[in-house]
Amino acid sequence: MRSYVVTGGGQGIGAAIVARLLADGFVVSLDRTPGSVEHPRLRVVTGDAGDVDVASRAADEASSLGPLHGWVNNAAVFRDAWLHSSPPAEVLELVTLNLGLAVVGCSVAVRRLAPGGSIVNVSSHQASRPVRGALPYATAKAAIEGLTRAVAVDYGPRGLRANAVALGSVATDRYAELLAASPDAARIEAEMARLHPVGRVGEPTEVADAVAFLLSAAFVNGVTLAVDGGRAVRGAAPESAADPS
Repeated sequence: MRSYVVTGGGQGIGAAIVARLLADGFVVSLDRTPGSVEHPRLRVVTGDAGDVDVASRAADEASSLGPLHGWVNNAAVFRDAWLHSSPPAEVLELVTLNLGLAVVGCSVAVRRLAPGGSIVNVSSHQASRPVRGALPYATAKAAIEGLTRAVAVDYGPRGLRANAVALGSVATDRYAELLAASPDAARIEAEMARLHPVGRVGEPTEVADAVAFLLSAAFVNGVTLAVDGGRAVRGAAPESAADPS
């Protein structure tokens, strides 16, 4: 039976990915917090996914269970900064925090994946359409998509693949906390629905299904798949036609 490593697997989208992949094999969840899910095929490694020793420990655990078939770089840091008010070194540190999680994961993965193995990096619609104030995050995600393409080119000849998912807004605990803390939650929800042509934000399980597809799609390599309900292709503008409904 195959094994997988999911970073940031203790909660939110990562926990949904873990749950989905448990249907396919053994899963090692690497996170600072262990999460609450228990399963006979689930193992937990607690620590920093950006630490190569911790990531290597996760790879060891997965490989002891079965051939390491997939590595999902889902862990992320959500901290904003502005160029006009934050020192450049602070902004660069925040970019590096996010990018480093994917670089470390990819580095360990290409050394440890079994032939035919696959990496999926979790990106964001912000890689191409940033949200104001989120410069470090948007910059890191754009770099992660470039990293994905480069890994695909460098390691495709070894039988390894690398792809990414670029997410729209997803109904995680973090999203729920945002709504709960806002005095205008109804307006925010309506705006989020408007931003996504499908008329709603995504569900973690929908992201997990897309990740599982990329891990198994043997002729898909170097792709960034938008999993965003159409958010990235919507050309919202003042002159947009009114909703015919």
